[in-house]
Amino acid sequence: MIGYRVKSLREERNMSISELSAKSGVAKSYISSLERNLQTNPTILVLEKIARILCIKVDALLLNEQADKVMDEEWLEIMQDVIGSGISKEEMRKFIEVRKCTVS
Repeated sequence: MIGYRVKSLREERNMSISELSAKSGVAKSYISSLERNLQTNPTILVLEKIARILCIKVDALLLNEQADKVMDEEWLEIMQDVIGSGISKEEMRKFIEVRKCTVS
């Protein structure tokens, strides 16, 4: 379950295992084993390193599928609010880029 979430989140961000490994300091082989569910009990330290690079909280790696569905609905509501507020796509992109720089 955790491995599937790591892989899914990594792929959503168009990031390779090598890139995640280099940025997080977690070995490529370990990430690969985790994603293939060969490694099923990662330490909190490993999860923290991976979560930081994926710009999520550790909790997000531990959520179940039902929580994902609720989160997806919540994101849709948030995006509808953003669109309704009059923020342009370009303004939103700039905000995201600035936020990325402050998280890293």
